Amino acid sequence: MTIDKETVEKVAHLARLELSETEKQDMIQDMSKILDFMAKLNELDTTGVEPLVYMTDGANVLRDDVVKQQITHEEALENAPKHDEDYFLVAKVIEK
Repeated sequence: MTIDKETVEKVAHLARLELSETEKQDMIQDMSKILDFMAKLNELDTTGVEPLVYMTDGANVLRDDVVKQQITHEEALENAPKHDEDYFLVAKVIEK
């Protein structure tokens, strides 16, 4: 596949980019280099090579959730600037 000005303009339009004429010429060269590199990779014999899904063999290592510090309802309300017996009081932010 060859990269021409129309291809670059179409890709730029899809990406919502505005390119100058100089940038379009640079993009033609850059995109051509990328396709040449991909063509070079296609020359490799990958018979018997498993597809790479993950970069490592390790799985997610997750720790158990453990409660380390627990505070009471009253302690939680102590530092609130405004509160009643059960809830934090905040300024109204939604008007009807």
